[in-house]
Amino acid sequence: MDIDWLLLFEVSLAGLGTGGLYALTALAFVVIYKATRVVNLAIGEILMLGAYAFFGLAAGWALPWWAAALGALAVAGLFGAVVERTVIRPMLGESPISVFMVTVGLGSVLIGIVEIVWTADPHRLPEFMPNAPVFIGDAFLAPKIATSFVVAAVVIAVFVLLFRFWRGGVALRATANDQAAAYSMGINVPGVFSLAWVVACMVAAGAGILVGSIGGISSTMGVFGLSVLVVVIVGGLDSVPGALVGGLLIGLIEALAGIYLGGEYKLLATFTLLIAVLMVRPYGLFGTHEIERL
Repeated sequence: MDIDWLLLFEVSLAGLGTGGLYALTALAFVVIYKATRVVNLAIGEILMLGAYAFFGLAAGWALPWWAAALGALAVAGLFGAVVERTVIRPMLGESPISVFMVTVGLGSVLIGIVEIVWTADPHRLPEFMPNAPVFIGDAFLAPKIATSFVVAAVVIAVFVLLFRFWRGGVALRATANDQAAAYSMGINVPGVFSLAWVVACMVAAGAGILVGSIGGISSTMGVFGLSVLVVVIVGGLDSVPGALVGGLLIGLIEALAGIYLGGEYKLLATFTLLIAVLMVRPYGLFGTHEIERL
């Protein structure tokens, strides 16, 4: 069978574009896990919250798209701060499964709120992205996917730089490595927990705006978080590089499986990769291998 190399290149570009959004959302997941060791299964619903906040401000209040985007990020950041202070912090020290189930319940609550306010019907976000065709050589890439990838790449680059050099980023890394040592160095660890939730929710909301601009929004768009969960497990729950590599890898595999095997095989390919990685490296490609001595 002859290979259509142009089609393969176009599909790969589209897969990497989607992978950039996976990586951006996975970054939000990893930030919370690194700081608090909380597996936040509501990350997909927080992404949905950001998209609907943008929709409400842009379509309902007729704000310019940039003002609506800033407002949506502010809403998500405030939501993260409130949830961390009132729901997550009192649960710290409890069994991991209890905290995990709290995030599951949080996701269900967000879905209920969205359906009460905006109904369960799907909606389209106001158009704000460029519509000019994008070509890389002879390969065509959908303009919204190309724009979303560029935005995701810039946000990830800025985040990595802040994480490395900003005082808050240094405090977050110190807390993630050793909370007791961070306390002894005068770092406000509870404040770092709040910072992690605020930043992560804002990042997830930004990803939600980008995802919603491509495929529309609905109360079921939180299922995007299922693929993101696979990304962070494959890459490593506590690894920022793992989130980036895992996102691009999963996006590429889903795109190739969808075009060459059929759309119904995308999840099969994704979870087959997940099982294969976990059998070889149970802590993910870049995750920390923790050794417990009894």
